[in-house]
Amino acid sequence: MAKKAGESGFRPITVEDHQALGRSHAERKVTAVNDALQFPVGEAFDRDLTEILAGGAEERGEVVAIALIDCDHFDHINRDFGPEEGDRVLIELGRYIAGAVPEEAKIYRIGGDEFGIIFHGTMEREEIFLFLNDLKNGYHVTTPDGEPQSITIGMATAFEDASRCPELIRKADGALFRAKVSGRGKVAMAKEEKMVPKTSHFTQDQLQRLAKLAKKEGVGEAILLREGLDLLLKKYDV
Repeated sequence: MAKKAGESGFRPITVEDHQALGRSHAERKVTAVNDALQFPVGEAFDRDLTEILAGGAEERGEVVAIALIDCDHFDHINRDFGPEEGDRVLIELGRYIAGAVPEEAKIYRIGGDEFGIIFHGTMEREEIFLFLNDLKNGYHVTTPDGEPQSITIGMATAFEDASRCPELIRKADGALFRAKVSGRGKVAMAKEEKMVPKTSHFTQDQLQRLAKLAKKEGVGEAILLREGLDLLLKKYDV
């Protein structure tokens, strides 16, 4: 006889159980790609970049740049051919990047279908851009239906585009976004941004606290506002 709720050995499945199961499946999927590539993942990109920027690279005249690499139309691959095919494409892309980058560059699995590269050494900004363009042009991976895949890349250079980790990543992400909306399969560099007044979008209390934080951190208020807005956009996946 089936046991009733509350009797030993029986527990009804809850919403939390379904959520935990979903997280478990997602973790296994992410782990499959990470195990194959063995790239640093997650916050390692931010942590390493922060250490480099704060470690005297600018004073020593070293070049620091980052690139964010996105696999175009990746949702189509997962949707039409399944997650295993998606894993294959990501693994092939990761191995392709690893086989091409110079010694002074380090590759990261940022998440999803996005990879990151930190360049730290003697390569000039223009050399890095040309390398990324060759990397984009040399990528040849097809899906089971024979359709070629492409990658889009956004690049930003430290101490020229930004000096703080969040701002530099935001600049590279902005370049990536511009390349995506203009047709994909491109490499875009960060560019100077047009700013707008804060006007009446914030309360007086918020602006006073913002000024206090900017003074404490030793950075401009506009930089902090952009960092905050970037976090908001990422939260809602925009």
